[in-house]
Amino acid sequence: MKYFLTLVIMLLVLASPVMAQTEQPSQTAQPAATTPTFESDVIKGEKGDIKLTFIGHASLIIEHSGKVIHIDPWSKLADYSQLPKADLLMLTHEHQDHLDAVAIDLLKKPDTSVVYTEFISQQRDDGKVFKNGDSGEIDGVLIEAVPAYNIVHKRENGELYHPKGRGNGYIFTIDGRRIYVAGDTENVPELKELKNIDVAFLPMNLPYTMTPEMVADLAIAIKPKVLYPYHFSETDTSIIVNLLKDHKDIEVRIRKLK
Repeated sequence: MKYFLTLVIMLLVLASPVMAQTEQPSQTAQPAATTPTFESDVIKGEKGDIKLTFIGHASLIIEHSGKVIHIDPWSKLADYSQLPKADLLMLTHEHQDHLDAVAIDLLKKPDTSVVYTEFISQQRDDGKVFKNGDSGEIDGVLIEAVPAYNIVHKRENGELYHPKGRGNGYIFTIDGRRIYVAGDTENVPELKELKNIDVAFLPMNLPYTMTPEMVADLAIAIKPKVLYPYHFSETDTSIIVNLLKDHKDIEVRIRKLK
């Protein structure tokens, strides 16, 4: 009888859910690493789609015909090891939120083309220098470097946040569409001469770049078909929408690019 009772107790213990949880290895599958998702838009080119992906801040991805262009990647915003590698990597200027070695190293392939400013070339030797006014074709994409600088907004010591000649904006001609990514700039005179812009990314990050009024002024001058305020931090984007509400030829799109 004693042996029988002992056997019953052992069977009850083994059947206990608590015991099963502690003694048996977990059968729950671990979640696989997933590629992060970000908001994207598609622009129709002459022959195919051009995909614009908004990583955040000033970081963008442009994709067309299997090619991937990264602009100012910043590892604070995303795990770039999970994003598509760069065929073309564009850097507008040397500030840490635009020139991030961690993100760059994660995105580069042996055949990645890197384009940056002359000032950045003092820190890196792995790319091609474009000065303001330079242009050239890389991987079938025509790239034009345009000025990006301040004339109003300054630091407390009187130094401009972005001195003239140090930074670039870039105009990409991709499948018949001209996409302008301004970098960190104000509505300086040279930019008001730009023509035939299909898509414009204009910065609205105070006090470093433009006020909404400056963005509106530049947008009215260059008349992009689509305007994306970007790099806007805490600036109220409804202001630019209201400023351009009567300019029906400019479609203002607000996306997650704080």
